[in-house]
Amino acid sequence: MTLAATVLTVLVLLIHVYIVILEMVLWRSRGPKVFGISEQFARDSAALASNQGLYNGFLVVALLLGLSLREPFATAFLFYGLGCVVVAGVWGGLTASRRILYVQALPAALALAAQWLAR
Repeated sequence: MTLAATVLTVLVLLIHVYIVILEMVLWRSRGPKVFGISEQFARDSAALASNQGLYNGFLVVALLLGLSLREPFATAFLFYGLGCVVVAGVWGGLTASRRILYVQALPAALALAAQWLAR
């Protein structure tokens, strides 16, 4: 179970690295295609997307710390980071796009469950 927990956690981490890059660097060029928004809206909301990307970066850091630190800190960071992704994914799924439930919340929930079972 430890290998599955690690693989699922790394998957969530990589998804969020992509989200950070998308929201902070590629918002104006790639954002309209990924999120189905107009180029004008992408330009107008670039500062907001960049700020949101920064917060996703904090989740990446929490997961990196959880994967690299020793116990008891590893578990604390992993549960915190994955828990935050689940909550943010559910909220995003309810308020922005149902797709967020499948892209963010579901992988994070699976990783969180696997991490819990691995302990």
